[in-house]
Amino acid sequence: MSPARGRTLVVASIVVAVALPAIYLAAGGSSYAPAKTQDPCKHRPWRNPEGLEQIAQQFTLSALDGAACELGVSRETLARALATPESRERFAKRYRIGDAKLVRAIRAGLLRAVDDAEEAGVVPALVAGPLREYLKSVPLDQAIELIQNGRSLFEDAKSFLGPAEGFLEGLESFLR
Repeated sequence: MSPARGRTLVVASIVVAVALPAIYLAAGGSSYAPAKTQDPCKHRPWRNPEGLEQIAQQFTLSALDGAACELGVSRETLARALATPESRERFAKRYRIGDAKLVRAIRAGLLRAVDDAEEAGVVPALVAGPLREYLKSVPLDQAIELIQNGRSLFEDAKSFLGPAEGFLEGLESFLR
């Protein structure tokens, strides 16, 4: 390798090493701040869900928002807290929340999710009423499971309704 070529590579490396941070700073990189989490008490309208997976996802997010609002924490904080029994215990200690308060908040979140699903036209009113009654008495562990996996709730409802599902949808349309 010739000495001139070696000097060229060194100079090019220095230029790149200086240019990269300069471009980063010029693009506003010095004032990076993480995005704020959204207020869980603010209503978020459902997008047009297509399929059980999207319905379950929006149900879960709505339920987490409702429960987080009741507890005065962010949805993300609550989601991490419900991930494992250990994280739930740490969360309860940190925020001084007993099981009774936690179950009330989670039930409130699930009820909010049913309201949102009904408003979005995903759950017919004839199904929403009995579903709310069921959720009012669901045990803590089962309520957490429903919040973590809204899909199971909709799968259970579909298998329970079976052939009556089409009838209920038709009746619901007729009553509107």
